Order: sequence, then C-alpha cells, then structure tokens
Amino acid sequence: MATAAKTETETLSWKVGGMDCASCAAKIRGAVERLPGVSDVRLSVMSETLTLALDESRTGRDSIEKRVASLGYKTTPASAPRMAAPEPEASCGCDHDHGPADKAHGHAHQHDHAGCGGHKHDHDHGKAKAAADQGHGSPGHVHEPTPDGVSWYQTGKGRLVLLTGALLAGAWLTKLALSETVAYWAFVAACVIGVVPVARRAFAAAAVGQAFTIEMLMTIAATGALVIGAAEEAALVVFLFAVGEVLEGVAADRARASIRALGDLVPKTALVEENGETRQVDAAALAVGQIVLVRPGDRIPADGAITDGISGIDESPVTGESVPKTKGVGDQVYAGSVNREAALRVRVEKAAEDNTIARIIRLVEEAQEARAPTERFIDRFSRIYMPAIVGLAILVALVPPLAFGGEWSVWIYRALALLLIGCPCALVISVPASIAAALSTGARQGLLLKGGIVIEAAARTGIVAFDKTGTLTAGEPRVTEIVALGRDERKIVELAAAVETGSSHPLALAIIARAKAHAIPVRAAANAAAIAGKGVTGMLDGVDIFVGAPRHAKDRATFDAAALDAVERLETAGKTVAAVIADGALAGLIALRDEPREDAAAAIAELKALGIRSVMLTGDNARTGAAIAGSLGLEHKAELMPDDKVTAIKELAREAPVMMVGDGINDAPALAAANIGVAMGSGTDVALETADGAVLKSRVRDIAAMIRLARAAMGNIRANIVIALGLKAVFLVTSVLGYTGLWVAILADTGATVLVTANALRLLRFNAGKAG
Repeated sequence: MATAAKTETETLSWKVGGMDCASCAAKIRGAVERLPGVSDVRLSVMSETLTLALDESRTGRDSIEKRVASLGYKTTPASAPRMAAPEPEASCGCDHDHGPADKAHGHAHQHDHAGCGGHKHDHDHGKAKAAADQGHGSPGHVHEPTPDGVSWYQTGKGRLVLLTGALLAGAWLTKLALSETVAYWAFVAACVIGVVPVARRAFAAAAVGQAFTIEMLMTIAATGALVIGAAEEAALVVFLFAVGEVLEGVAADRARASIRALGDLVPKTALVEENGETRQVDAAALAVGQIVLVRPGDRIPADGAITDGISGIDESPVTGESVPKTKGVGDQVYAGSVNREAALRVRVEKAAEDNTIARIIRLVEEAQEARAPTERFIDRFSRIYMPAIVGLAILVALVPPLAFGGEWSVWIYRALALLLIGCPCALVISVPASIAAALSTGARQGLLLKGGIVIEAAARTGIVAFDKTGTLTAGEPRVTEIVALGRDERKIVELAAAVETGSSHPLALAIIARAKAHAIPVRAAANAAAIAGKGVTGMLDGVDIFVGAPRHAKDRATFDAAALDAVERLETAGKTVAAVIADGALAGLIALRDEPREDAAAAIAELKALGIRSVMLTGDNARTGAAIAGSLGLEHKAELMPDDKVTAIKELAREAPVMMVGDGINDAPALAAANIGVAMGSGTDVALETADGAVLKSRVRDIAAMIRLARAAMGNIRANIVIALGLKAVFLVTSVLGYTGLWVAILADTGATVLVTANALRLLRFNAGKAG
C-alpha cells in the first residue's frame, strides 16, 4: 500500500469509492489538507485514488480514513499499481480465415508499398475495440460506486430516487383525485426522505470548513419551502437533484470501465523464449531484455524491437492509421499492435507500466485531471448569493422586531417570503432548461454534447484540431488512379485483383472494389504466393503476375522515364503505389489513397467563416499529410504519436481554446487534453467515450454545426440568467418592504421559471446545420 519516503514521512494511497467528479476531489482535498502532518495531496478521479505524504507521528492513517468517510466516501488501502495487471484473457491467438491461395501455400499475402511504409494482407480477424469517458459533478456531491453487474437502481441512491419519485407521483395523483391536504403530506414525505441524506452530507462538509456546497443550498431551499408551505416545489427540487447525482455516478462508472478496457488491447499473456524453450507468462510481468515470440494473429505484448522475422504490423490501435506496415529486424513495435502474418521475435524494451497503451491510459487520466472544468454557474453564484440571502433573511426577521419594536409575525413572514424568492429554484431550472433544449436539438441533428460544461467549452472554441484518418478522410483507401503502361486499365485491375482475391486487407479490398465497380471479372490466381516484405505473385491465364511496391518491382521489370515520373508524381501526392508486373514487363501502376470526405473542404470553409482556425494532426507520413491538408486548405502536423498530439494540443491551447476531433484509440489522449474533445460517430468506442461530444453522422460539417449550436445555447443561457435574476431583484425589494407576500413570491418564482423555460424552448427550433 505504501512506499517509504523521506525521514518520518510516508507516501500512502487509498482507493476512494464514490469520487466521481473534480469537485468531489476538491472537497476531499480540502478536508484532508487541514490535518496536521499531511502534505502533497494528489487525487485522481479516473482511477479513484487518493495519494498523500503523511507524518504518522502527527496524524494516523485511520484519521485520514475517518475524515474521508465522514464526507460520505468509502476508502480502502490501495495495493495495486496505477495500471493493474490485466486478468488472463480467454485466448491470445486468433482464428484465421485464409483465402484459397493462403490455404494452398500455407502463408499470408503480403505487399510492401512505398509511400506508407508498405501494406500487408491478412486473412484473419478484425480489430478489437475499447471504451473511455469522463464524469463531472459539483462541490459537495458524493457518488456511490456502482459495482460491476449492479444497475443504478440497485444502489442506495437509485432506490432513493425511485422511492421519492413514486411518492411525488402519488402525491400528484392524490392532489388530482382526493384531497390537497393528504397530497401536501405526501409532498412533505417525499421532500424529507430525499433531503435527509443531502442534509447529512451538507453538514458533514460544513464541519470541515465547506459550508456553502450545493448540498447546503438544496437543504436550505427545501427546508425554507417546507416552512412556508411550498412542499410540492421542495419535493420536486430535491427529486431532480437526486436524479442528477445518480446520472453523474453512472457516467463516472462508465468512464472507469472504458479506461480499463483500454488495457485489454495489450494481451494478458506472452510467450517468452529462454534457453531455446518457450513458456507462457503474464504479460504484465515481462522484464526489459526478454525475448518474446509473437505468432501470426497475436497482439504484441510489449514495446520493443524485432530481433528475428519480417511481418506486416497493424498499428491502428496506436497510430490510428488504416494501412499496416512491414517491419523487420531492428524495427520498433508497440504493445497492442497486431502481427498480421509471420512469426516474430521481439526484445522487450519497456516494462508493462511504460508501454504505449499504458501511456495512452495515463495521458487520458492526466489530461482529465489537469483540465480545470467549468464549475456549475449555480454553485459559483451560491458562494456569494446564498450566504447573502440567508444572512439578509435573518436580518429581516430579527432587526426590525429587536431594534424598532416591529411585530415578530410580520417580519418572520417577510423573511420567509424573502427566503422563497431568494431560493435559487427558478435559477436552478432556468440554466438546465436551455441546456436540455440544446442537447435535444443536437441529438435530433446528430450532434452529441455531454452536458452543459461541454456546450460552454464548444462555444468558446477558437481552434479546431482534426485527426486525419477516419475523421477528415473516410478511413478506407480506394483506387484513385490507374496508370496504363504495358496493358490497358481493365487488364491491369483484373491481374491485380486476381492475386488479391481472398484478402481482407484494406488495399486489397479497394482493388477488388474497383474491379467490381467497373464490371471487371475477379478470378483467383493460381499458385498465389507471398514474398515477405516485397509483394505477392500468382498466375492467371498463363500470365505470371507480381504486385508490389515499385522499389521491389524494379527488380523484376524495367521502369522507363515515364514510369519513374508517374511513381514520383503519385507518391508526392501522398498515394500508395502498387506496381503490376505481367510476364516480366511493367503492365501499369495502381494508386490508392484514403481520400478526404466529400464535405471536408466545405467544413473547413464554414469554420473559417465562424472565425475558427483549423489544424490537422496526423500520425501518417509527412508527404501524405501535406497532400491531404493542401487539398483542404488547412495547416497540418504529421508523423505524430499520441503523446505528440497532446503536446501539439497544449501548444495550440496557448493561443485559443481548442476543440480536438478524432476517431481512434490513439486520439483518446488528445481528445481528453483539449478544451473539448469530439469523436466521429464512426470511430472507436474509446474515442466516443473519452470525447466530450460526438458527431453521430460522421459529417465533418457537423463540427461547425455543433459550434453554432453551442454559441446559440450560451446566448440563450445568458438571457435566461438576466430574466431570472432580474425578477428576483425586483421581488426581493418588494418582499422586504412588505408590498408582496408569500403567494406573490411563489407566483414570481414560478413566473420566472415559465419565462426562462419558454425562452429555452426556442432552441428546439434552432437549425445548427444552417450556416450564416
């Protein structure tokens, strides 16, 4: 659990159950920092850990646990490292589904094309997916941990919501069908049952110096409403508050499950070779310098370098790029990447806690912890507003009778009226009304925004950073051009498709799709064989065929000046080039590229019209990055690893608030590091969960639409705040002067709610997709 530090100070760590938001962490930090002997307090919401340096001669560790428990959180000593060793997986291999040629010859197709580092054909499996997310709350909130397999309604808070909701519904039915007196007591019961646990936490926070939390605000509001007979309003406000807490807890639990799923990209076991023998070990226990055997279809268990073998490596879990790379002895490989063809031996160069996937997890956690979330408006305002209102109500109730001989009943009545009109119930409803309308409008138009804080961040966006593959582009290469040299275009495609038949590789599928689109017959080549790292051969109608990268094809056929110029032109445009050789002569060239989405250029233009700068961040090579960025008219940075993207985001954030748009696991750290992260709906689960929002229809133009919607929502919110506070200001004065009583105060509060709700509903008609 602990590791020794200097002298008498020891570093201790606990798992904290229920810490689901940044303000939960702030409350715990504020409580434990006040204890003597406590220093260097660090909290991680994503991993639910509290770490601190403690001098136990001044404060015992049990005192820390009691202090945290008094706030409503559960603590257990943490014995596991930050990224726990994954549990054994059911199978570390894959079932292969080879094409006819593979089965006949016992190998997989492999091509190595210039321009992308090569491409290899696999005939086996798809890619694994994972998930990530983030939670948020307000000071004073306490969220219960939801154990695996336990639904929200099985938790204590879930049961409380169901009970108070049932009582509230029953009270309304009673009011309609029976007696208002009976209904009144049902409303009181619903309010009391719901507010008791809230009040308990409010007073616990007050005991450690945090008096005006949102719990205290709700407690005072509900109690005041009960005192003056507004039990219905009190019960409704408490119920909605409890529902919000449950939803935040559910979101936080999903976040943690998603982060854990990231770790599943790394295999749970590895095959270590020692003294000529192979044995299976826990991948988390691999030591630097060990040699591991990676079979075809296996995921690579550690970051390292290849010592023996050559194979196609699918690095999409790390770089997000759709085209695998051919790698051989001395090349670096990353944990979580998939070995597509031949067996490899890899020397481990990084321990499990430092491998690529572990770093991605750590980057996501740290980015979410470092980003200062916008606090709820009502909580910020309550720090000044609530103490002022409560203090003013006390003065109104006491000063006139004591100092001027006023009648106690009159001034207490006026104080209660002031407390009611000062109650932030209308304000609490007004801001979420705009948020709810904006979220509903966005959902109907395929724009997912995860809450009000995200809307506020989106409205302030000054720079949009895009990932390339799967975001600005479709994520699937297609044939863009055929250069006929020794044969006509149809024959070139027919020959290439013959040796690609049966492959599931993206480039092979693109060539076959081109053949089918032009009604070119696709027949499997005879004697198909892969040449590791170079290309593939076969025979069709007595014609010997070779398809591979131009640099390897030059060993089999003569390239004249026209052919060399064509290769240079295509590769400069960022395209992958496959040379087709027929009977020892160059038949032609096939150019493939992951092309920009149809609406990408229009999207960049719309963002520019909104005064927003666009930048492309990609892990692809510089030439391809420049070609795509140039065609779309935006800046770019290429050959970036996940941590490089985070660095780039931080640099851009110094200039203006940054929105990051991505779709892959490798984008998760950058999505978390940006002021707002947005995932493409066609992206991986981890990108969708880690992001603050998503464009569900995967249209790039929807990014501009999302920003327009967010700006409209913030304008609506500002108007609502003016309406709510303006009415309160007027009636606060009239209540103190005695011109308005309780019923007018209630009417004013309800009227303000109706007005701001009506204003918020205007957002339901907002067309985010309409520019200008």
